[in-house]
Amino acid sequence: MKNIYSYTKEDLVSYFLNREEKSFKATQVFEWLYQKRENNVENWSNIKKEIQEQLKEDFSFVMPKIVKREKEKQTEKYLIELNDQEHIEAVLMRQVYGNSVCVSSQVGCNMGCAFCESGRLKKIRNLETYEMVCQILLIEKIIQERISSVVIMGIGEPLDNYENVLRFIKIINDAKGIAIGARHITLSTCGLVPQIKRLMEEPFQINLAISLHASNQDLRSKLMGVNKVYNLTLLMQTIAEYIKKTNRRVTIEYVMLNNVNDRIENAIELANLLKGLNVYVNLIPYNETNHLEFKKSSKNQIMKFYDTLKKNKINVTIRKEFGSNISAACGQLRSKEVEK
Repeated sequence: MKNIYSYTKEDLVSYFLNREEKSFKATQVFEWLYQKRENNVENWSNIKKEIQEQLKEDFSFVMPKIVKREKEKQTEKYLIELNDQEHIEAVLMRQVYGNSVCVSSQVGCNMGCAFCESGRLKKIRNLETYEMVCQILLIEKIIQERISSVVIMGIGEPLDNYENVLRFIKIINDAKGIAIGARHITLSTCGLVPQIKRLMEEPFQINLAISLHASNQDLRSKLMGVNKVYNLTLLMQTIAEYIKKTNRRVTIEYVMLNNVNDRIENAIELANLLKGLNVYVNLIPYNETNHLEFKKSSKNQIMKFYDTLKKNKINVTIRKEFGSNISAACGQLRSKEVEK
């Protein structure tokens, strides 16, 4: 039985039309689910009893549940148990511009990035659309505040779960859904070139972030297995094509690994690689984990790297650190649960 939270409004329009009901009932369902946050169909007062019964017969309304919550001043990390007892994570980050949530898109990850805790435990399955939507709904219910931006940057590679992620974006972007503006939705990928090419044809104005993390071919292949399939040259050509097609700036994510990719020569290589492209670089202080040997670059080294990019006229920021006093590395909370 399909979960109701996996259905876009267009899906529900088709559902009602196929039953010779009026299409506006799809909007009513969305209003109950996302604006009134009521998923007990029997309380849907403007929908007649026989349709309520049909909906209960045709759809599941069961949501995943939060089983652990870790908090610090500006960050909350949630371990979420799915209906098959698998676990994922979501992270709330309180920013000056509002509340941002980082959502997972898979149970585990097969991309195999050497420095990533999420990929240490391999992919078990893709998340269904409703399992992504409910990450936002569950957190909003707990904090009793609105989520204003979403990053699809948690456990998993979003473009490896393309169809479900796209449906998720449609639902959270819908004015009658969670109503998060497209420009407040960011999708992060390690560089699946065919899916990036598909994404540039979609009618969304979402933000694209590329997990680059290396300044040359050899280093990226050592750090990121995906580079052996879609190499750096091909990826950079695709990024240029994406920018030209969408007229949207792309974020380049670069995690700072001590004595691995943080040398001044790496910064110069990166600047040369990005020259002339409408991008900005987000330098990310590494969240260390007990399972992996990588260490965070020093603040001094990060600033030298930043200054080198600036001198070479590359737009660059340093990401604020979140969650340093809780299980900060993405996938860390889940791996603790699995190992228990």
